[in-house]
Amino acid sequence: MHDDLVDRVFTAAAPNVMWLTDISEHRTAEGKLYLCAIKDVYSGRIVGYFIDSRMKASLAMAALRNAIRRDPVGTVVHSDRGSQFRSNAFVRTIKNNGLVGSTGRVGACGDNAAMELFFALLQKNVIDRQRWATREELRLAIITWIERTNHRRRRQRRLGRLTPIEYKTLSPAAIAA
Repeated sequence: MHDDLVDRVFTAAAPNVMWLTDISEHRTAEGKLYLCAIKDVYSGRIVGYFIDSRMKASLAMAALRNAIRRDPVGTVVHSDRGSQFRSNAFVRTIKNNGLVGSTGRVGACGDNAAMELFFALLQKNVIDRQRWATREELRLAIITWIERTNHRRRRQRRLGRLTPIEYKTLSPAAIAA
């Protein structure tokens, strides 16, 4: 297991300095749907995610592979102690791509509070709005909310009332990165 390199300090001076990751579980009439998301602390943007009907290590691996496309050598990847994030494949992928693993303490949900906030917003703005008949229906709603609302419409006070996309595009640290 990795040490906790974040210590509940959820700030970053530039993109791809620190990522947070976690998995959420959502019900549909067909069964459960799982979302593994990876959030860049700098802009609040979800840099990688994957949605599946099974919560296995492959779910976390697919989200990590999607995030790695941004060439983030040296990025701290912080997670809880879930088995998906402790899997040999996940740990090996972190190491082989020049990332730095970080893990919160056992039973300390505050150690990943900034990621939990993202899931709480998703729950309030998408999941709890209706009963979901199919996994596909919910999957499309989650993707739409992440890509359209969270990234391009949801202005955040901590970002100077900019959206994550605007902040990443306009900030000097992002331009230099």
